[in-house]
Amino acid sequence: MLVVAGAVHAAPACKGTLYLTLFTSSMSQAENIARILAKHDVKATFFLANEKTVHGDYSLDPSWGEYWRARVAEGHTFGSHTWDHGYFRGDLEGGRVRYVRDGKTSVLDAEGVCAELKRVDTRFRELTGRSLDPIWHAPGGHTTPNALAAAKRCGFGHVRSASAGDLGDELPSDRYPNRMLLERALKNLRDGDVIMMHLGIRSRKDPLAPMLDPLLAGLKSRGFCFATIAKGPA
Repeated sequence: MLVVAGAVHAAPACKGTLYLTLFTSSMSQAENIARILAKHDVKATFFLANEKTVHGDYSLDPSWGEYWRARVAEGHTFGSHTWDHGYFRGDLEGGRVRYVRDGKTSVLDAEGVCAELKRVDTRFRELTGRSLDPIWHAPGGHTTPNALAAAKRCGFGHVRSASAGDLGDELPSDRYPNRMLLERALKNLRDGDVIMMHLGIRSRKDPLAPMLDPLLAGLKSRGFCFATIAKGPA
């Protein structure tokens, strides 16, 4: 089911509504996924972090400005995935939180948490002229009460997916082949689920991204519509 503070925009007359979320990661499949979305006229919610791509640059570098401007023009929505793609690993007194990035632990206060989220917004506006929607997703889905409270105070509501929504594109392709993951998703997804997929995963030898085409076709044939997540805290 959908877990987000606020509301969503959904199309009427559907047997069910699903919410496709896409995460930056290596960006190796970014163009392919954009083509598939356009083919099926599906709007997604992108969560952005400044991650190193397969081209040696970073996903929020000016070199990706054209890509993000095109997605804005298509009518997708966009949230923060933190600037450094660090992991929130526990709360401390005074509203602080442990934040782990590249194996190094730092301590963020509420302002530091907000800065991690808002830095993405600032860069996205520089690249596209559009602000992020007031939503975020913690890397790995790992949140803490202090991190959630700090994010809410600076205007960001957290979005997380149900287990059925994780398509498994981070799993090894020799043990979890594409066809298996496709069939699992088609079988298990239910009304209100948030689907998670990355714009490229380095560790997976056989990218799952091409399976997005039959997945969207199959879900639509079952009467599902797709909507974006657009609003944060009430």
